[in-house]
Amino acid sequence: MDKESLLRLVDMLHKDKDIDKDIVFQGIESALESATKKHLKTEEQISIKIDRETGDIVALQGDHEVELADLGRITAQTAKQVIIQKIREAERDVIFEEFSSRKGTIVSGSVQRFEGSNIVVNLSKIEGYLPKAEQISNEHYHTGERIRSLIFDVKKLGNKVKILLSRTHPRFVRQLFELEVPEIMEGTIEIKGLVREAGFRTKIAVFSEDPNIDCVGACVGVRGTRIKNIVDELNGEKIDIIRWDDDTEIFIPNTLKPAEVTGILLSLRIR
Repeated sequence: MDKESLLRLVDMLHKDKDIDKDIVFQGIESALESATKKHLKTEEQISIKIDRETGDIVALQGDHEVELADLGRITAQTAKQVIIQKIREAERDVIFEEFSSRKGTIVSGSVQRFEGSNIVVNLSKIEGYLPKAEQISNEHYHTGERIRSLIFDVKKLGNKVKILLSRTHPRFVRQLFELEVPEIMEGTIEIKGLVREAGFRTKIAVFSEDPNIDCVGACVGVRGTRIKNIVDELNGEKIDIIRWDDDTEIFIPNTLKPAEVTGILLSLRIR
């Protein structure tokens, strides 16, 4: 590989993948040093520097300069390997940063395939994994079917990124309410607490500082449209919307409705 071709490849990688040129040069230099040392079968220190402006390569074996003709084939192969690796690393880092920033939010995709009891979801740019433990027990999916889930965790595994999804996490329901109820997204209604037994029942406590806002009614929606959309997404999971109150003697009966509470006895245990 001639020096002009080398500079063009580094420049292209910088523009297309937004990788700092110096990082690419350092990677090529390091790889060349290792490859040259192996090629020359020497234990002496090999030092290689590439001029960032001209592409000229200076190689030293100890204090002696190595003939560039000996590096021609090594340079071409090594530069190609490094550039391919840098492209993979850059793509991995871009995807990792994008999905890390979306951790805890809902993403939509389609069922691509099944790996045992785990579901692999096509998220367009990457595959997501919905483990058996994060699936609602009474739900069943087919290949190609649309599915929404929570980005539960994002991990780097070598040159790949693993996106872990969940439909059982309580935050999945919280996010559905935020998407369906504008007042929650705007902050005029606050979710004070949420507990969930995935696939069976969720209890969510809501509150508003504004006395003119019916926080429970807003979550239910006109003719129950908002809550219906959420229940449909959860395949019929029961959702109790509770009005929050700082007074436990008021709040506890609210959580137990429609049952009537005739009395509350609060005890304090001191150890």
